[in-house]
Amino acid sequence: MISFTNISGAEEIGANCYLLEMDGTRIVLDSGMHPKKEGKAAMPDFDSLEPNSVEAVFLSHSHLDHLGTLPVLQEKQPAAEVFMTPAAAALSEVMLHNSVNVMSAKRLDLGIVEYPFFTHNDLDRLSDAWHAKSCNEVFRVGFRQNVLATFYDAGHILGSAGVMLEGESGHTVFYTGDVQFEDQSMIPGADFPESGVDTLVMECTRGGFQRSAHYSRPEEMVRFGKAIAETLERGGAVLIPVFAIGKSQEMLFNIHRFKQQGVIPANTPVYFGGLSAKVSLLYDRFAGLTRRHDHEFKLKEEIQTVPLPRKGKAPLVCSPGNIYVVSSGMMTENTLSNVMAEQVLPQEKNAILFVGYADPDSPAGLLKATPEGELVKMRPNGQPVRRKCTVDCFDFSGHATRDSLVNYAVKLNPRQVVLVHGDPDAVEWMHHTLSAKMPDSTIVVPEPGRRYTFEP
Repeated sequence: MISFTNISGAEEIGANCYLLEMDGTRIVLDSGMHPKKEGKAAMPDFDSLEPNSVEAVFLSHSHLDHLGTLPVLQEKQPAAEVFMTPAAAALSEVMLHNSVNVMSAKRLDLGIVEYPFFTHNDLDRLSDAWHAKSCNEVFRVGFRQNVLATFYDAGHILGSAGVMLEGESGHTVFYTGDVQFEDQSMIPGADFPESGVDTLVMECTRGGFQRSAHYSRPEEMVRFGKAIAETLERGGAVLIPVFAIGKSQEMLFNIHRFKQQGVIPANTPVYFGGLSAKVSLLYDRFAGLTRRHDHEFKLKEEIQTVPLPRKGKAPLVCSPGNIYVVSSGMMTENTLSNVMAEQVLPQEKNAILFVGYADPDSPAGLLKATPEGELVKMRPNGQPVRRKCTVDCFDFSGHATRDSLVNYAVKLNPRQVVLVHGDPDAVEWMHHTLSAKMPDSTIVVPEPGRRYTFEP
């Protein structure tokens, strides 16, 4: 008997967490923290799990919406073994220690008494129990060791992986996690199984977005380089908001390539640091141990950057002729990209270039929707700023397009497809499209807390 329960507490991209029961073995897939909620509301519904009932936990990758509450789950389910790839384990330690700092600050600033969910000492103790497994390595999990597991490279960020699980009945479940089938600048596209899947649990982040039929990543890269060059030529500053994992390293690599190609001056200062710099060191450490276009290339060795000032030590003043590759990608309040935006926005010669997804309700989302010349407020208690600078968006997504997701599902032709990790419009489109293309398969949009049962 196979069953699936969405315990993320939402039908949207949030605190991703799913309970899978295979032939009596209880497995949890991911343990995230909702990026738009605070305190206990940001956690999955762990209370629905009986104490010491979970036997294995699989982490698909190290973004906090999949990782952020893993230590909480471990404390509540101490008998569960935790599995992830070696790179994901290294990244997860960095991201969770940073999360402790962020939660501790929010406890003081916002009075959220539940924060932090765990301490640095808790994390050091709990991370010692993680099991790192390489992609394509087959291993057994569960109290009875009755489930076979295999990670497959997901092409999303360093260490990201989908996981294939096979129960003793022979039923196979494949969970994609976040996936990108297309090559990125540093990381090749996913290396996923192409057959032998009975139940597919698939993300559908971009299900609500139709990319232009004329899209070309190389052409988009040319457009991006031209936007940077034009801003520098007119004496402006370039602000590129990025996520610490993935986008930071991709953009740093691409700017380096623009300098080599003569697209932008080779001596252009690039400001970069903080959490993104720590993550970049891990990208270098695993360069020869993971799938990479160039295993010899090391960000730290090849690229010169100007370190950002440590928080609280000195203000970062935005100056003409510089490129600032800074977090966060959604310009969350109190992050460098948010603080710097207020300096960049009022000057016509400057540019803010978005290279990834931004929630419509985030400061980045609001800025994207603000016409030139209109006022925008980057912080709830801040002063409105008139947007005079150039604002442009580029599609370098780390997520698969909706068409490629559909094509993958159709190729696998599983008995069931469970759609997760998508906002309502994305899930609705995927459900409608797959139902039409796969009439012999059951397409499920799992309601939070409802248990779905599939026959072997």
